Amino acid sequence: MKKPHSTFSQRDKILKGLELAYEKLIEFKKSKNSKMVVVREGKIVFLDPDDCR
Repeated sequence: MKKPHSTFSQRDKILKGLELAYEKLIEFKKSKNSKMVVVREGKIVFLDPDDCR
């Protein structure tokens, strides 16, 4: 069984990786001048990447 401390450490690394991936996605969308596609309340919504952060 793993120690609780190492589990929290892995969780923190995963969250940091997801944040980095999100930042890179926004940067890419801005450079290509394309919209972000998300689902809100069951509807597909197109967002300007400048409004995402």
